[in-house]
Amino acid sequence: MTGGNVLLQLDGLTKAYPGVVANDDVGFTIGRGEIHALLGENGAGKSTLVKMIYGLVKPDAGQMILAGREFVPDRPASARQSGVAMVFQHFSLFDALTVAENVALGMETPPPMRELADRIRSTSANYGLPLDPDRTVGDLSAGERQRVEIVRCLLQDPRLLIMDEPTSVLTPQEVAILFKTLRKLAAEGTSILYISHKLEEIRTLCDAATILRRGRVVARCTPREKTARELAELMVGTVLTPPERAATPKGDVVLEVAALSAPSPIPFGTALRDIAFKVRGGEVLGIAGVAGNGQDELLLALNGELPTAPDCVRIHGRPLGDCGPQVRRQAGLVSAPEERLGHAAAPDMTLTENALLSGALRRGLVRRGFIDWARTRSFAESVIAGFDVRTPGTEVAARALSGGNLQKFVIGRELSQEPAVIVVNQPTWGVDAVAAAAIRQAILDRAAAGAAVVVISQDLDELLEIADSFAALNEGRLSPPRPVAGLTVEEIGLKMGGAHGMEVAHDAS
Repeated sequence: MTGGNVLLQLDGLTKAYPGVVANDDVGFTIGRGEIHALLGENGAGKSTLVKMIYGLVKPDAGQMILAGREFVPDRPASARQSGVAMVFQHFSLFDALTVAENVALGMETPPPMRELADRIRSTSANYGLPLDPDRTVGDLSAGERQRVEIVRCLLQDPRLLIMDEPTSVLTPQEVAILFKTLRKLAAEGTSILYISHKLEEIRTLCDAATILRRGRVVARCTPREKTARELAELMVGTVLTPPERAATPKGDVVLEVAALSAPSPIPFGTALRDIAFKVRGGEVLGIAGVAGNGQDELLLALNGELPTAPDCVRIHGRPLGDCGPQVRRQAGLVSAPEERLGHAAAPDMTLTENALLSGALRRGLVRRGFIDWARTRSFAESVIAGFDVRTPGTEVAARALSGGNLQKFVIGRELSQEPAVIVVNQPTWGVDAVAAAAIRQAILDRAAAGAAVVVISQDLDELLEIADSFAALNEGRLSPPRPVAGLTVEEIGLKMGGAHGMEVAHDAS
């Protein structure tokens, strides 16, 4: 790539924190109009690198050259002034404000609101991402919220757009629209630095890829010339094997849900509407849905944090809909919510204490009203060893772990309690390929042991890999479950978008 075609050049970027070198002599180039993938497992250094480019972190050594000039952003505002914009994985929007008000908050000198609204309409329409600037953000779908973030960036006329896991909240149809937008931007000369764990998307979209492992560049390639597995193996440095499914006959119905309706306890949440399904022992039911369509509420209703009428939830035929989490846990149900820090784990408590929070009952960690700390510590140690949780020990606070390692601890803590029913929301969210494969295998192992499993996930490849049956959640309604065999990604996408009537058409064909 000649110098005139290079937009951003990184040379020797290094950033160290106490006990770890996050980036070690990182260097690569991004061409003008190029869609460039940045790949790596959790802890590889991707986040630190893009934070340096966006002005959130100052490098210890090395330099950046943007459009032929030295680039030293000391804060995001200076990065934006230089033409660098970023769409974060977790949206930074205020639910109670309108689209236009949220966009204005992200601008250094916003124009008058009427003029801004006109610019939002024209820009969003021009790039195939239509938005109503007067709508309240709390009423938008996850895909529409992402449009707000993207349009906010586009109004800055960026030369480089950084996108972090942009398709994690989108249906396949919305992904296709996003990719069309990104290709249009690239054709107009905007460079895109694209971070994603979805390797087939990388192969479809990206022109080039830089792969990090433990803070260093270990490979550069053209993604379409590699298979997804080859890319994953470059990321982790080992050969990956798919999860093994045991040929276990399905047992009796363990979890039965009928006529489950409930208001959302979450501000701007989604009410559940007449949910019904059954899961047998040894069966994995995969539930897909774009974020914000009732996934959190469904988990709360199943684990007892959101009580319902008694007959709405039955475990082994016993009506438990009006019972709380402890009663359901005693009946054999364990759960892991999407929000690992703050919901699944108490941030300032140690791993030992967090093991106690959900394991006390089923693991016998409290005897005659007293905590058996030796037994509790042993339980935490077994989870850490069994699920390869990278931590100095059991007395480390949960917030000190990386997101991927905390996720492994949370999932391991629940699966290690010999459950009869497992309900998990986003089990491999934010974890690398090796950890994701281990978590999926652990879920399949528990199903093979006779547990009834409900996996709520936005990762369609994950559901197709581990689920026996499939349903889609849209606006609080669940499509009728059907076998995964023969299910197409297009049909899944339509169901996620609300086309639940497709089940009739499918059965009639």
